[in-house]
Amino acid sequence: MSTPLAVIGQRLPKIDAWSKVTGTARYADDLPLAGALCGRLLRSPHAHARILGIDTTAAASLPGVAAVITGRDLPIPYGILPISQDEHGLAPDKARFVGDPVAAVAASDDATAERALALIRVDYEPLPAYLTVEGTLGDVAEPIHALRRPGNIHKAVALAFGDVSAGLAAADLVQSDHFFYAGNTHAALELHAVVAVSDPAGHLTLWSSTQTPHYVQRALARALDLPASRIRVVAPALGGGFGGKTETLPHEVAAAKLALITGRPVKIRLTREEVFYSHRGRHPMHIALTTGVKRDGTITAMHLSTVLDGGAYASYGVASMYYSGALQTVTYRVPAYRFDGARVYTNKPPCGPKRGHGTPQPRFALEVQLDKIAETLAMDPAELRLRNLVNEHSVTVNHLRITSCGLRGCIERVVEASGFSNKHRRLPAGRGVGLACSSYLCGAGLPIYWNGLPHSTVHVHADRTGTVIVQCGATDIGQGSDSMLAYVTAEVLGLDPADVRLVTADTALAAVDLGSYSSRVTFMAGNAAMQAAERLRDLVLGAVAATTGLDHAHLALRGGRVVRTDHAGDVMPWAEAVAVTEARGTPASASGTYAPPPLAGPYKGAGVGPSPAYSYSACVVEVDVDDETGQVRPAEVWLAHDGGRALNPTLFEGQIEGGVYMGLGEALMEEQRFRGALHTGPSLLDYKTPMSVDMPVIHPIIVERIDPEGPFGAKEVGQGPLLPVPPALANAVYDAVGVRIDEVPITPDKVLRALRQRARGGAPRFGPKGHPPITYPVVVSVDPPAGAPGT
Repeated sequence: MSTPLAVIGQRLPKIDAWSKVTGTARYADDLPLAGALCGRLLRSPHAHARILGIDTTAAASLPGVAAVITGRDLPIPYGILPISQDEHGLAPDKARFVGDPVAAVAASDDATAERALALIRVDYEPLPAYLTVEGTLGDVAEPIHALRRPGNIHKAVALAFGDVSAGLAAADLVQSDHFFYAGNTHAALELHAVVAVSDPAGHLTLWSSTQTPHYVQRALARALDLPASRIRVVAPALGGGFGGKTETLPHEVAAAKLALITGRPVKIRLTREEVFYSHRGRHPMHIALTTGVKRDGTITAMHLSTVLDGGAYASYGVASMYYSGALQTVTYRVPAYRFDGARVYTNKPPCGPKRGHGTPQPRFALEVQLDKIAETLAMDPAELRLRNLVNEHSVTVNHLRITSCGLRGCIERVVEASGFSNKHRRLPAGRGVGLACSSYLCGAGLPIYWNGLPHSTVHVHADRTGTVIVQCGATDIGQGSDSMLAYVTAEVLGLDPADVRLVTADTALAAVDLGSYSSRVTFMAGNAAMQAAERLRDLVLGAVAATTGLDHAHLALRGGRVVRTDHAGDVMPWAEAVAVTEARGTPASASGTYAPPPLAGPYKGAGVGPSPAYSYSACVVEVDVDDETGQVRPAEVWLAHDGGRALNPTLFEGQIEGGVYMGLGEALMEEQRFRGALHTGPSLLDYKTPMSVDMPVIHPIIVERIDPEGPFGAKEVGQGPLLPVPPALANAVYDAVGVRIDEVPITPDKVLRALRQRARGGAPRFGPKGHPPITYPVVVSVDPPAGAPGT
């Protein structure tokens, strides 16, 4: 690595993968293919119904229709998690939500395909629909899935680390609260689109707006009963993902099957309404939280219970449930901790991962509850948090390893920048400030399917012109991962990033990377790229040393040249050094890999939560609240994020701003609402997201706590900044008008109801009064590791 850093830390332009800007097509929906068929899906009008029969005769005989398929053509189930293989490309036996695909057609054009759908006759037997958490518990007449547990409970767990009862008994204050976090969706600007092409040899190529080409390849191999070697998946440039494109969806399977049957390209593009029903967004979550503290604010114990409304299929749901409890201990020291979690099936669109995956909901609960505790103890909210921070290079009570932690710096920076201490409880009525903190993963410690293989592999090759090609399966979804690969490689090789060409997100041309999820790409693909570039650097410098007789140890790469570190001048240009390497019979190529160290604890479920590092955030939100209308307007937001070294400060700040935008949307307006089983507004006209006029002034603050294991000390910044925004806003609302809104979104009607209740002498609060009546399993007690808080 050159010293000082020449590329890393600079405000450089964003770089696109070379493989994605060749030709005119950029997105999956843009691909011009001669003779392509238009595919469409027939979706169930029923929330829960048995499929007695499907007559496709009239549709198949319509001129222009090339193929019609049903669930009988796709009998093999699949799913993103190995333990939850409960989906089909088309429902073969039951429809489980309004919008569940039951048939598909491929026709000469969209109009013909739509006419064909109208000709398909499906004989349904309506079944009882379970649309709420409360309604799906206990004995049910017709379970949504055949399960080994009562009712429609998908998964339930109860874990205890340390003596929680003793910890609560030792507390001077025990605070118990109930919260609800409404479900919401990703609202990516780009719709889901896919193009599938098969050749006469039976090889299948899929261009899809996906965040995980490798996982789509694996799922298609299973669902279509094809060898993975015959399937190529390419992710073109994506117009947003946020977690909604991290698993294989029915339209991808259907397009692939139709292409195999017809031998022609098949293109399926979902409408906005279909995207809303495909969903995979934020789980609605009921939360019960009890925390014990001493008079000085020190946490003694915590008990968290969650119930997730999972919708009709498993998706990432088991992981989502575990995530709702696993990460509560990596922000503050918790000496005794119990987590009860459950996910239930309902006859609504399936929920899955959205930015922050399972963690914004419990984070909202914890940070609002800490604000309540601080008020009861007459403590400054920032001081309460500072008193409980996790220590660097420590281990949590539930066996999670902490490396670097810059949360203290984050809190201090936002408190100073916002003037929080001079504003809190001191602003005029209707104006308030709120503080919240958070932490998040830098990639999951284990892959989705357990194995001993690298999580990311990068190949780096230099040709005689000096051009460097980087091949990696990582998918850029707008977060800048392609740029990161170029910056890291250029830094190690002493080149300009413009001299680095990228081939990414293609299972045939690029090395395996597991995908863009869990904020893993910078840490994992970045480390793999760094290792590959270092190996190439050493290879080239070794060849130069052998050719010139110079000491390898005194050679370095800087400014596109091989130079002597003893200041004795340049040796040769980079391109010449590559030629020297080839002349010695060695290709100028190298590979690097990354897999996290073993991190999982000694209990079932410990695979969710471990990460090679964690990022940290602190946020202050200042709001204006109109006590006559209940309208909440964020005026200013300060958010400091510890993402390790900022590889590109401009992109780093952009991710902070995006997290604030999405966090404010969830806090104030976004919600998947249903009238019965029907979505009340599956469009961007009815589903409200913030517009530019709704956005406050945002102050992104970079806190660089260098991580010892990250590439050049970097961590994540993609998902973490969203988490503290909703609770900071809720705390600001309380500071402004003195009412607690213990659920999101915080809409005007809820603020007004809380104000009216306070005026009548009731509790100044709006939120759930209890927890769903679920029976959690018998608690599994796990001994905390040595060195954990309380040991």
